[in-house]
Amino acid sequence: MAESDYECVALESDLKDGEMKEFALGDEKILLFKEKGSFYATGTKCTHYSAPLKTGAFSNGTVRCPWHGACYNIRTGDIEDYPGLDNLPTFKVRVEKGKVFVLAPRHVLKDAKFKKPLCKKTNDEKTIIVIGGGAAGGTAVEVLRQEGFSGRLILISKENYPPYDRPKLSKAMNAFIEHIQFREPSFYKQADIELMLETEVTALDPVKKTVTLSNSQELQYHSALIATGGNPIDLGFIKGAKEFKNIFTLRNIEDAHNISNESVGKNVVIIGSSFIGMETASCLISKAQSVVVVGMETVPFERVLGQEIGSAMQRLHEERKVSFRMQATAIEFKGNEGKVTSVILKSGEELKADVVVIGAGIRPSTAFVKESDMIKKSRDQSFLVDKYLKVTDGLYAAGDVASYPLVFLDNKIVRIEHWGMSQIHGKIAALNMLGKTTPCDKVPVFWTTQYGKSLRYCGHAHEWDELVFDKESDGLEKLTFVAYYVKDDKILAVASMNKDPIVAQCAQLMGEGKMPSAKTIKEAIAKDKTSSFLLQELLTGRKKTDIVKSDDKTTQSDKKPETEKTKSNNIHYILPIVVLAASIMAYYLLNFARKYK
Repeated sequence: MAESDYECVALESDLKDGEMKEFALGDEKILLFKEKGSFYATGTKCTHYSAPLKTGAFSNGTVRCPWHGACYNIRTGDIEDYPGLDNLPTFKVRVEKGKVFVLAPRHVLKDAKFKKPLCKKTNDEKTIIVIGGGAAGGTAVEVLRQEGFSGRLILISKENYPPYDRPKLSKAMNAFIEHIQFREPSFYKQADIELMLETEVTALDPVKKTVTLSNSQELQYHSALIATGGNPIDLGFIKGAKEFKNIFTLRNIEDAHNISNESVGKNVVIIGSSFIGMETASCLISKAQSVVVVGMETVPFERVLGQEIGSAMQRLHEERKVSFRMQATAIEFKGNEGKVTSVILKSGEELKADVVVIGAGIRPSTAFVKESDMIKKSRDQSFLVDKYLKVTDGLYAAGDVASYPLVFLDNKIVRIEHWGMSQIHGKIAALNMLGKTTPCDKVPVFWTTQYGKSLRYCGHAHEWDELVFDKESDGLEKLTFVAYYVKDDKILAVASMNKDPIVAQCAQLMGEGKMPSAKTIKEAIAKDKTSSFLLQELLTGRKKTDIVKSDDKTTQSDKKPETEKTKSNNIHYILPIVVLAASIMAYYLLNFARKYK
């Protein structure tokens, strides 16, 4: 089969409008979509962590990953929502006489990712400086080159390495940098992106448009992006916090390695019962002598997920022998010969500790920029930006350092500490620096993974007056549920475990302004025992009966219509098997004849 040949993958009747299915194409597969009578074909796996997109959410020309929320345009393959970096490969489709044909070169199918071409530096005299080598900064420099910026492009980072997948640090603490970096170092050289690593910006002048570096060098910019993230809160006010070597915060890959290595066979105390603290506990319990989590809330995750889910997550950890001291605070660290030996709680209890990990959150890293008439900061010292992430003329902010209007919440000013949102910010800031006016209108999505169990979340709810569950009676015990966070009948956020792709579906509906009211969700649960059918109806326009029939149908994913080509392919695969079987039979007959001749 020539690489340039169209191949029949399905019958036109195999898909209804609003449906997507996988179909075989030789030894590989493609994902086929039907929308408004037209067919589209893409790769089958998310370019982030290779999740199967067929189990995601499809609507309005995009498909969203069921795991972490990355979203792709089915026509162009462009990544429109993060996390991830690469685009989805797309393939030409034609329909003839009721059959659907796809042109998909095998080398593209096997790669499963499409890297958008990058321009290089020319004689353009403009300079863009990106400050911070995290999710926002790493994404921004790529998008700038993808979108045609050909001037001088500088990425300044205090890290030792180019941008890498920081969420891995609390989930796989011994990960090698080669396995989690965004790109190979050579990528930045080929794209003419200047990396200034182990370098900090100590001052920024928005009037002169200059930045001063820790090596006293001064650089001029036409546009700049501040994406410096946050500094871990080290609880330095606690007695003894600054005295001992084995008290850690988790910010970079060296921190992760040090915590992991020092914890082997040791007594570990973790201060903080939210995401960093709990993920770290799940990583360390298999290698440490003991792990105790100290939290101020009634249960872990209470502020973000509520008491019911927090209690369920606490039980998950306790089953693995993690201990908890909730509604507790540390007031002193004691030690000997420069190393911590115990943690004193306000209650008077003394916890044995060979290692302490502080997971008490972050503060935006913005001290190098002074507030002025041109630059406004929020109470937490993050920058106040508009919907285009603009701070002032020629200056933008993204990620943990940006407080911005969230469209989904009627432009309420929020600061979102999610990896995917930081990447979105990086892209949007880059586009706006290039004059391609783009508002930040994406719905936040995040996830956490502990002991192989994943919780997904979309939206944003700092407070709610009702929590609506879609679950069986033992759903929380089995960690199989959907939770809708409600205020004044509006669903602000959705969390789920073992209920994919509901969070992906809700993120789509929120982004399209189609999210149903809490009342409607409750009615659907009462009627159907699940909210799933309602969400699918709203996304696809298909009725429940059609959805059930489609789900019950034998999938055509691994089948193709029986044409002369497919018959020929079948013979191609069967013939070697027949020859092998004949050879084996001949071998045994020959041995039998020799034995009894």
